[in-house]
Amino acid sequence: MEPNSPVVLTGLTASWRAREDWTLPGPGDRRRPDLCFFARNFPSPLVQVADCSSREFTDQKRLEMSMQEFIDHWVGDAHGGSGAGDRESSLLYLKDWHFVKEYPNYIAYTTPTFFVDDWLNMYLDSHPIHRDSDIANHKNEINCSDYRFVYMGAKGTWTPLHADVFRSYSWSANVCGRKQWLLLSPSQSHCIFDRYMRSSVYNLNDDVSEKRFPEFNKTEWLECIQEQNEIIFVPSGWYHQVHNLEDTISINHNWFNAYSLQWVWNLLYEDYKVAKEYIEDIRDICDDFEGLCQRNLAANTGMNFYDFFVFIVRFALANVIELYHLQQLEVATFSTETAHHFVYNLKSIRNVASKMTSTEAFTTENLRTISEDNRSAFSNVKQILEEESFKRLLMTLSKAYEHIDRGQRNCLESCTLDAKRCLSAICLKSDCNVVDHITSLIDEVCVPADLVTLIDIVLSPMDSF
Repeated sequence: MEPNSPVVLTGLTASWRAREDWTLPGPGDRRRPDLCFFARNFPSPLVQVADCSSREFTDQKRLEMSMQEFIDHWVGDAHGGSGAGDRESSLLYLKDWHFVKEYPNYIAYTTPTFFVDDWLNMYLDSHPIHRDSDIANHKNEINCSDYRFVYMGAKGTWTPLHADVFRSYSWSANVCGRKQWLLLSPSQSHCIFDRYMRSSVYNLNDDVSEKRFPEFNKTEWLECIQEQNEIIFVPSGWYHQVHNLEDTISINHNWFNAYSLQWVWNLLYEDYKVAKEYIEDIRDICDDFEGLCQRNLAANTGMNFYDFFVFIVRFALANVIELYHLQQLEVATFSTETAHHFVYNLKSIRNVASKMTSTEAFTTENLRTISEDNRSAFSNVKQILEEESFKRLLMTLSKAYEHIDRGQRNCLESCTLDAKRCLSAICLKSDCNVVDHITSLIDEVCVPADLVTLIDIVLSPMDSF
């Protein structure tokens, strides 16, 4: 994660239920999708499907259909249901299926230890991505419910050139099938854009116009053939195009944490500048220009500055709590390696918060106009610490680091929220006073500068880290 380099991992899927349930024997040691199993057991009302032959703006055209309709189409193609001339145009690729959310009691796989430090999905399991009622709506909240997906596609289906949402990491595991990955380092990402940095190359297999994309010929691509049961880690900001070389089922997570938090902020800030420039000519006649910029940013990027600030405030507080508990333990049980995680996390959050301090969104004038939902979500520290949603987040974060640092394979199991005890996995006290401790340091976090102050206070005794 720290060098932000792609990696292929093997030997991590042997215990997955999906390997047996979702596949059938194929030639040799190969496996193939058991489509009938999906039709019988996962009759999702609607799934999102990409038409690989039809472009819509910067992506493939999306359709919605039932799982049975999708499988009928796939099976019909495989048995010559479409004419030979229509074979290419009929390829449909099931993408972004929120399988874990739809079937939480069916444990198809377990997230490998390398990837459990997943702040994005931890947060979305207990919090909405948006607080502002002007932005949050039923359809939006479903789309943002989590970033854990199942993909299913026949040989020949593919995904156009792109970098992942929020410039997050992704990990992708082939339950069966093979994929070709073409990856481009962020240091060369400017080469796939036009001279105005507005439009990027859609398909590497097209005849890319040198006139429109004058730097494209300078690109150097990494190619990887991913086999069944292999997992690929795609770092932040790496553009990639992916082709299914066989009928393939994959499990994919988008995620980020302290190592990639800077990438998320950089994307938000760059997209904000574009959104702001686009409507700059109405600034003088707009009652809430900054609010409009933030609403447009949320619509275009999936998150705005206020959403992101609510997010990092909660992770800062959760990491402060964990570090506090480590400091309360006996010296003999104090884990330097564990403490390093929390110190690094807080330093990363501080780095981002310090860059947010100068933005227009957090001026006194603009903070007066934000919704009460947003303001209350990041200002009152005691209120945040007592929220059930924050307690669930703390519990998940705490157990994730237990899992990483101590190898306790059962530590990610859910446990019942108990309002009478601290939800930190390393807290051994029945009368924990961590809330009083934190509120004695700071009682409100109204702007990013307040968050910087809190972290500086917490880290001042930890300078050796």
